[in-house]
Amino acid sequence: MKILLLEDEYALRVSIEEFLEDLDFNVETYANGDDAFDAACATHFDLFLFDVNVPGLSGFELLKTLRAEGNETPAIFITARTQTKDLEEGYKRGCCDYIRKPFDLTELQLRIEHALRSYYYKHSEAIELAPDLLYDTKRMQLSYKEEPITLSKTENDILEVLLRHTNQAVSMAMFQDEVWGEYVDPANIRVQINNLRKKLPADIIKNRRGIGYIIER
Repeated sequence: MKILLLEDEYALRVSIEEFLEDLDFNVETYANGDDAFDAACATHFDLFLFDVNVPGLSGFELLKTLRAEGNETPAIFITARTQTKDLEEGYKRGCCDYIRKPFDLTELQLRIEHALRSYYYKHSEAIELAPDLLYDTKRMQLSYKEEPITLSKTENDILEVLLRHTNQAVSMAMFQDEVWGEYVDPANIRVQINNLRKKLPADIIKNRRGIGYIIER
């Protein structure tokens, strides 16, 4: 999953970036709201983390502009603003959470996990992909007839990307961006997808020749 982090305090920005990358998130960081806006318009992100008081567009202005343009990516504000009116302003601009500085990085992790589950899976912890085939979004565990199916991290990431884009074909470029965060040979991506398909008891991942792969529900 890919996160856009807007934070102008260098030490905190690096600390958050390293922490999230250790959790296997792909992170792009910016210190200026204008630069973050350009990135958000050019690239798909799964989550926004916005400081409020930054050079260029403030975090509040940035999210307001993105929401006006139809971008519904879940957003969390991380800010030193502690007054209730600031909290109200953040939610008015369209955030799903608001963290007051200073905060523990573990708290940030928990809030991110909650935001992603809430947004992408509509509060559901179990998705039925086929009869007796379930994906637990909270535990990130696939099971068939209540028996777990072991997936590699890459296979699980591929499955999550397909589920986030249910009924939409996922292209090679999207897999590169959302799973690896960099260019990967399409042949290697197809190998990973085929490995995942072999582990599934039902043929739920369809190939759209020349377009990509899709899970339809």
